[in-house]
Amino acid sequence: MTDRAIPRASTLHGWRKSSYSGNESGSCIEVLDAHPTGVPVRDSKRPHGPALVFPHGSWTAFTAAVKDGTLPA
Repeated sequence: MTDRAIPRASTLHGWRKSSYSGNESGSCIEVLDAHPTGVPVRDSKRPHGPALVFPHGSWTAFTAAVKDGTLPA
């Protein structure tokens, strides 16, 4: 079974802020592209904290739903 969490997300490099996050501080997430087991997602306010890992297909479906308005941002 593939791990669904990374306890210390800061051990990975290449995080990028969500395009839906504004420039002001607040609720922001960061994602990591090209991870072999899925798409890690972390809270930008807790870079040393954990990250959740979503399967690639699930993450693609989620972002498509947000973009097309099926799932409001």
